[in-house]
Amino acid sequence: MNAQAGRPDLEVPVLIVGGSLVGLSTSLFLGRLGVRHTLVEKHAGTSIHPRGRGNNVRTMELFRVAGAEDGIRRAAATLAENHGILQTPALAGGEGEWLFREIDPGGGLARFSPASWCLCSQNDLEPVLLDRAAELGGDLRFSTELQSFDADPDGVTAYLKSRETGEHTVVRAQYLVAADGPRSPVREQLGIGQSGPGDLFHNISLTFRSRRLADVVGDRRFIVCYLTRPDADGALLPVDNQERWVFHAPWHPERGETLEDFTEERCAEHIRRAVGDPDLDVEITGKAAWHAAQRVAERYRAGRVLLAGDSAHEMSPTGAFGSNTGIQDAHNLAWKLAAVLGGWAGDGLLDTYDSERRPVAEATSARAAARSVEHSHPGYAPAPEAGGGGGRAGGILNVALGYRYPQGAVVGTDPAAQVVPDKLALTGEPGSRAPHLWVRHRGERVSTLDLFETSLVLLSGGPGPGPAGVDCDWHGAAVRLAERLSVPLVSLRLGPDAELVPDDDTDWAGRLGISPAGAMLVRPDGFVAWRSPDPAADPEATLHEVLSTVLSLS
Repeated sequence: MNAQAGRPDLEVPVLIVGGSLVGLSTSLFLGRLGVRHTLVEKHAGTSIHPRGRGNNVRTMELFRVAGAEDGIRRAAATLAENHGILQTPALAGGEGEWLFREIDPGGGLARFSPASWCLCSQNDLEPVLLDRAAELGGDLRFSTELQSFDADPDGVTAYLKSRETGEHTVVRAQYLVAADGPRSPVREQLGIGQSGPGDLFHNISLTFRSRRLADVVGDRRFIVCYLTRPDADGALLPVDNQERWVFHAPWHPERGETLEDFTEERCAEHIRRAVGDPDLDVEITGKAAWHAAQRVAERYRAGRVLLAGDSAHEMSPTGAFGSNTGIQDAHNLAWKLAAVLGGWAGDGLLDTYDSERRPVAEATSARAAARSVEHSHPGYAPAPEAGGGGGRAGGILNVALGYRYPQGAVVGTDPAAQVVPDKLALTGEPGSRAPHLWVRHRGERVSTLDLFETSLVLLSGGPGPGPAGVDCDWHGAAVRLAERLSVPLVSLRLGPDAELVPDDDTDWAGRLGISPAGAMLVRPDGFVAWRSPDPAADPEATLHEVLSTVLSLS
């Protein structure tokens, strides 16, 4: 604190607390939107442990638009050929049962998305996000700990300490994003409770080296192998398919087991029994305890403080839903912070962060717990009445890509609709992720999803006959409104001579769920805010009302 002036040492629009996957993603997305921010992380650097590896198709869509996809795929090259989940009593001497061999058999996902899943461990992914966030001007401070904060109606005053020098810094921020993990000190200080079953199971994560294990695995290039031998169950994950591996062993602290009980000798022998090779060479290189839980914060916002990632929700690791949900939290929140700080949306827009993302976490965490039961995750044996966490495993695509916002910054939704539908249906309904179409834009072939990031986008055809015989010109109405309201609204028409020229075989209007004279409004996060299947009598008045509702404008 500048004692003489009575001012903080630093003033910044957004302070991010936590520099893991979600914090770094928040920095990346804010940087792309030009929002100045500071990130603080108590650890000295990014993760050194190969965990959180499954990046689903929606997450990769976000990183694609943010300019990070190529770097992530380079970092993930070692495991690019690993697909499927194997379940077997032992790896030696048997093929086992494939729960699935390919995550996208037949390549059908290409109809829905320009992206695909990517297997990139957290220790490889975080440095890519760090570099990209720094390129975009993020003020990223590691070895820096949040000691306390004071929140008031106008902002947050945070008190930081460097763990390297002991220096204290006072930061004044308009908003604080807490991405500080499942035991979030920020959430605790705010007194925000959590709902859900709580702890599900406990594992010890072991990193180890084994040169002979690659011969036992053979050509079975799996994402994870669940080993189900009763006296030596566990989950085996490749790191380089050659000699570096991770093994998750069940841990039962409720039976009195301690971390110290897992000696190197015990762990090595457990891995040998699980694999089915008593002579397997095993060199334990690391050991860490982790706890699988199902909890969701009772609210994601407390005034000027917002929760994201594990501070907002915990879920079973099966399916990697937790990290992906957190990254998608960050993306939802980033455009809303940019809109409010930029003055083109009201503060009420930030309330929709809770009404949109919290139901997604509740539904997704239940599905994750159900998948843990289906996959016989080591250490997880819920009582029958628990129902596997209360959810249905179902298909993974509808959870990863098909979730929707029945309530929030949307118009024309069914508030009672399922957050995670039983089947994947990306047909342009308000509250769902906008459909993917290949189009030519400024001479380049792009996905429509590539157009959504820094502004609202209105998609429409040319003027068409409206009610009472008056032409409906959505494009002209949007251009006039953008100027009058000072809202970043880009209007793009589709057609053979328009700004967006669809592929020849694309029924663009049908894919969007509108007529050629209708319109669709897409938010910067790629979700449909509203659509009019048909022309309107007064398109400008209609759009004005929609924008006022979506952006919480008074």
